[in-house]
Amino acid sequence: MLNLLRALTISATILVGCQGNNKNNPVNQNKAEDRVSQIQLIDLNNKAMRLDEYKGKTIFINFWASWCKPCVEEMPSIEKAQAMINDKEVVFLLASSESIEEIREFKNNHSYQFTYVHVKSPEILNLQALPTTFIINSKGKLVFSEMGTRNWNESSNINLIKSITKQHE
Repeated sequence: MLNLLRALTISATILVGCQGNNKNNPVNQNKAEDRVSQIQLIDLNNKAMRLDEYKGKTIFINFWASWCKPCVEEMPSIEKAQAMINDKEVVFLLASSESIEEIREFKNNHSYQFTYVHVKSPEILNLQALPTTFIINSKGKLVFSEMGTRNWNESSNINLIKSITKQHE
């Protein structure tokens, strides 16, 4: 009975982690700068990408997995937000730790117009749940970090992204 209880507790923790809605987590700036510097991305052509390539732009990074139902359910709202913002100063990246082949297969099976990337060593980022979204301002500082899903095409969320884009810290 004790083993069954442990198994149920672990299963519930995993499910909540994937589906969790921990909103409005404040960003600890000391840890945030470390997290941004540790993000290692690879494009689908197996070429290393550096976030400083986007210096001067706002970067929206959504960490997801193809097996994470809430991640996939959130994608239409991200795509709509991307289209609504349609700003060359905002870069939308969808980052998964799955293999490049798995990401490419997901991309081929869905019509989303995203820039998909592979994230190396996600454990360094200490992501507690999927999906997790980071928004990095034009100065390269992590100013928004949230676990869980969000309806990104709602006006309040569009305004959030636009307000971060307009920040001149």
